[in-house]
Amino acid sequence: MARALQFGIELVAEPCLLVDKRKVLVLGDNCQVAKKQISETAGRMALASDDLPMAVRYLLQLIEGAEPGGAVELRVPPFGAVQCIGGLDHRRGTPPNVVELSPSDFISLCKGEVGWDELIEQGSLRASGVLASELRNLFPLAGV
Repeated sequence: MARALQFGIELVAEPCLLVDKRKVLVLGDNCQVAKKQISETAGRMALASDDLPMAVRYLLQLIEGAEPGGAVELRVPPFGAVQCIGGLDHRRGTPPNVVELSPSDFISLCKGEVGWDELIEQGSLRASGVLASELRNLFPLAGV
């Protein structure tokens, strides 16, 4: 709390509020600051126009919403990473369950143009940790 006050931000419990000099945000029970969300329209436009950074971030946002948690880290460098899948959360250092792939392979996997096993065989998808393969069941993403 003292560190937050250094930056002009005050965190108040019950109800959970984030207060800074410009605005007050009511955060609800979980007290997490929301990230900027990409609208469905903007996300679909990015997928249609091959805007890789926004398309990847939009798809990661969908996955994070569909499978909240912190047991697996899904990395799509250099555009983003999310923690997903319920289970034990990690807080520091390299997480024990990591999936990493390129932006183009990630988009193809989300669209169902290529399969998880095919990407593994090609060496394009790296999955480490016991829970990493749990992500396999998410693909292809519905409605993408």
